[in-house]
Amino acid sequence: MTSFDHERLDVYQAAIDFVVLANDVVEHLPRGRGYLADQLQRAATSIPLNVAEGAGEFSPAEKVRFYRIARRSATECAAILDVCRKLELVCEERYCVGRELLVRVVSMLVGCSPETDGRLVLCSGPVRSTPCSCSCSCSCSIGGGERVRP
Repeated sequence: MTSFDHERLDVYQAAIDFVVLANDVVEHLPRGRGYLADQLQRAATSIPLNVAEGAGEFSPAEKVRFYRIARRSATECAAILDVCRKLELVCEERYCVGRELLVRVVSMLVGCSPETDGRLVLCSGPVRSTPCSCSCSCSCSIGGGERVRP
């Protein structure tokens, strides 16, 4: 089966994984927190959509623009997770896994700049899975063998 360019990007796959996690967070939010659910779903979905749109662009400036929007949506999701954590609306494990996915997404998208002609330049570090790097004591890990910074 033939695939689209964006489907081969590690950042796209990590973003899709985060959409799944965000959906799980939303399903566990208590009644009356629809504003958080809506905001998280929209921002989470925006990440892979903008990565896909950027990957389909030919103009380097347009690629950079879409990747920048995706990066902003990822940081917005991180802030929403922080709010949910402070309000004790998300379990620590989901928070850690979500945060780790978002750190990976943002790290990969930071590599895209006008100097790289809009190409995603991923870190050349070793391929390995990364345990949760947040300050909690959970043992969550994201795995997946993605390229990560050493």
